[in-house]
Amino acid sequence: QLQFVESGGGLVQPGGSLRLSCTASGFSLRFYDIGWFRQAPGKKREGLSCLNASSGKLIETDSARGRFTISRDNAENTAYLQMNNLGIEDTGVYYCAVVALGTETLCRAYEYDYWGQGIQVTVSS
Repeated sequence: QLQFVESGGGLVQPGGSLRLSCTASGFSLRFYDIGWFRQAPGKKREGLSCLNASSGKLIETDSARGRFTISRDNAENTAYLQMNNLGIEDTGVYYCAVVALGTETLCRAYEYDYWGQGIQVTVSS
């Protein structure tokens, strides 16, 4: 069974930074493409940044571009989302998700098969 442990969320002031981690257990992350998503209160889940490892293609949506950076460490079996210059609009529940390697997603939630439990990020002064 594919499981994830997400960490790194919490409360941060506007302009601050956080790094989210998503550590996989029960499977090797190297065989999956990875994405990070967010769901703000009252809104649909949206893609932020996705990494299609087979092609090396990085997809960043407008919400993430220039501020968020996705990365992975296969040795640690962990994916990361570095988030800088956070604003109040970045408040929400953040999720990591994976899909089989080579799927070549467009960073849309419905394309991903396995999801972390989500972690709260609150940006507030």
